[in-house]
Amino acid sequence: MNTRGLFAPKPFARGPVAVVAAGVATLQIAVAGRYGFHRDELYFLIAGRHPAWGYVDQPPLTPLLGRVSTALFGGGPGDGPVGLRIVPALLCAATVVLVALLARELGGGRDAQLLAAGAAACSAFVLAVGHLLNTATFDLCAWLLVCLLALRLLRTGDGRWWLAVGAATGVALLNKDLVLLLAAALVPAVLLVGPRGVLRGRWPVAGLALAAAVALPNLWWQAAHGWPELTVAGGISGQDGAENRLLLVPMQFLYLSPVLVPVWLAGFRRLRRDAELAWAKPFAVAYPLVCLLVLASGGKPYYALPALLVLTAAGCEPVARRLTAGGPRRIRSFAGALALGAAVNLVVTLPVLPARLTPAVDRIYREQGEQIGWPELAAAVAAGWATVPPELRDRAVVFAVNYGEAGALAHYGPPLGLPAPYSGHMSLADREPPDSRDGPVLLVHPEGFPDVERYFTGCHQVARVDNGHGVRNEEQHAPVLVCPGPHRPWSELWPELRRYY
Repeated sequence: MNTRGLFAPKPFARGPVAVVAAGVATLQIAVAGRYGFHRDELYFLIAGRHPAWGYVDQPPLTPLLGRVSTALFGGGPGDGPVGLRIVPALLCAATVVLVALLARELGGGRDAQLLAAGAAACSAFVLAVGHLLNTATFDLCAWLLVCLLALRLLRTGDGRWWLAVGAATGVALLNKDLVLLLAAALVPAVLLVGPRGVLRGRWPVAGLALAAAVALPNLWWQAAHGWPELTVAGGISGQDGAENRLLLVPMQFLYLSPVLVPVWLAGFRRLRRDAELAWAKPFAVAYPLVCLLVLASGGKPYYALPALLVLTAAGCEPVARRLTAGGPRRIRSFAGALALGAAVNLVVTLPVLPARLTPAVDRIYREQGEQIGWPELAAAVAAGWATVPPELRDRAVVFAVNYGEAGALAHYGPPLGLPAPYSGHMSLADREPPDSRDGPVLLVHPEGFPDVERYFTGCHQVARVDNGHGVRNEEQHAPVLVCPGPHRPWSELWPELRRYY
């Protein structure tokens, strides 16, 4: 029996959901400046100042969002990260609203929608990506929007929703290619369990064409440059694939919160068994398929998290019913457990601890330590630059081995008198030093790059990086070296210095 025509979503709990979304955005903005920029954010600042339809490691949208956020809210050279992080905070609020809307689309009433909003706001992954400007920040929102529109398509059977799905997918592809995992899992799931009728006719073709048209500028750029994103993806899988595969399953239980495991398991069971939601069953099949695709490719465990949030939204209705039936005591017990889980997630993912205490959580979530020490790195390099004779500085090069260093030197260096840095990492390698710059080379020698100075002659240490908080990130205690020059012209060295991962 087709029950889609009998199913209608309940009214949206706008007020309570808006309060939760506003609360999490306010929290994100309040702590945005407690540490500093993340290395990825420093890279996006550089990329945003050189807009293009693509970069070797990503499409154009995240750098563009960074440029818009700093233009609207501040964040020029030498400034802190608050202006850059307003947009991520707003996207975090949008994520909370989308999860609540997913719960509504799947039959959840006011209590279920509020529970869904609260679950999203307390989740470690949502809090983490809402704090930093990263490709995952917009990607999470984009996946959830595509899922919401796909559910509307499945529920109504109205093929015109394919246009909305296609447009949202195209925009997602301008940020990251991972939404293709959702398509690769959801379409076979619909073929397997139905409703197959939504895949017939002209509307799916129109939706696919619209997605391709929106994403075309980046696809054209990637094709013209030899598909470098595939090279980067291969590097991620080759370097981290084994670890990613080992962590995939356990991280599904931890990325949201252990407290929420019963909620998304209830959602998985509900989508599989509830006859009233038979049209939504493909999402119960799609989540494990996404996990299998991530496992096969060696991708990062969080790639499957948006699909897991759909299951969480689905589970909020039965969990809310059970909590209500259990009375105030059961509600207080669950609320206390959720609050405890939220408190743990806050400490792990947001800069609420003093910077000197971040080593306590850095082993769990190492992105905390990546936000500390960049001004100190720039100061150490400036001290090294002061040892370069003034008459040689026009021929000298400041070389950064990774994009985090390059971003830090580009952002904090100008007030310290440093020139623009060069780097062979990611898209920064598109700008190489002219061969006329055959004078001294100033570089930081961080952990993980044991042979970097073999490209230069007579290197000696002139300073050392110390972030002042004892945080053991890649650059901590790295020596700053001055080398009289490269041992070959830059044009010959540059292909060897270029790195895609």
